[in-house]
Amino acid sequence: MSDGGLEELFGMTAPPPAAAPKARRRRSPALRVVGNVALVAAVTVVVVAALRAGSVQAPLLLVVALIAGLRLITIAATAVRPPRPMKGHANAGNAAARATDSLRATVRRWEQTLDKAHSDSDTYARNVLPVLGELADERLRLRHGLTRASDPRRARQLLGEEAWAVLSDPGRRGLKTRDLETYVQAMERL
Repeated sequence: MSDGGLEELFGMTAPPPAAAPKARRRRSPALRVVGNVALVAAVTVVVVAALRAGSVQAPLLLVVALIAGLRLITIAATAVRPPRPMKGHANAGNAAARATDSLRATVRRWEQTLDKAHSDSDTYARNVLPVLGELADERLRLRHGLTRASDPRRARQLLGEEAWAVLSDPGRRGLKTRDLETYVQAMERL
């Protein structure tokens, strides 16, 4: 398959990105490190005092290592958490997630392209058929070590006459669901 991705295959371009939300000012890395060291030191003092109050002895290095490890875990968890919902908007978190879900938007564009291909044979020949051809070539390459161009006779035999005819002669024929199912089943058999 080409390196351009599915967007290139369908001839679609991504919608222009929405205005970026106002970024928060971040502290300098040195200030963050100093703050984290101070936090670990403060928590260590409290934990050691609580342990000694309960007549429990623990090595200081172990306590510091455990608290530093917990701090690293919280930093990592903070880095991967989902964005906070915007203030002042009802159900804003779900709307923001839907708006930024590029996979959902891409699949929606594919669905629209396929729906349009039912009635517009040009869309079918220009967008859908090349993708089917590349998918067939990729399946042939992965499963049998050949492509339609490298070994046409064997590829024709593996795909079947109907699928081969459609993929090798991209006429301006309209898309029919029944035919598409036949082609997809032929590719799945590969």
